[in-house]
Amino acid sequence: MATPEENSSGYEFNVGISVPKLESIPGSGVDMKVAFPVMDDLGLESSVYGHFGSAGGFLVVDSESSETLAVKNEDQHHAHGNCQPMKALGGRSVDAVVVGGIGHGALSRLQSQGVKVFRAVEGTVRKNLSLLASGRLPEFSTDMTCAGHRSGGGCSH
Repeated sequence: MATPEENSSGYEFNVGISVPKLESIPGSGVDMKVAFPVMDDLGLESSVYGHFGSAGGFLVVDSESSETLAVKNEDQHHAHGNCQPMKALGGRSVDAVVVGGIGHGALSRLQSQGVKVFRAVEGTVRKNLSLLASGRLPEFSTDMTCAGHRSGGGCSH
């Protein structure tokens, strides 16, 4: 298992983890940073959390260096419909997000920043990263977003 190393920013990176290159995603380029909402940082064995805004944090995976970075959700306790995804990611720049569910506002804000958002399947970051690399995760559209988790909320997760 990889051991964490601390860099100058004070965040821990797990090094030595094999991460597939994500060159097969249109527009992804060679080096992609992909964020996955998680409740616990177990590296690539972390379970992908079902909803972007209420996740405890994010695991950001760098496809080129194979490093992972755990980021606390800085916007976890926002009012419903007022998720600020870039604040949630601690201001970190990412190329893609893989998540089970996300609200319309958060999706629109991410897309306006050029971030692609993909629909996760139940399972680990490793499993979803592999599916993403092979082009088997669908990109989120506004008709797939959450409108709340109460009856009739329209969530697709």
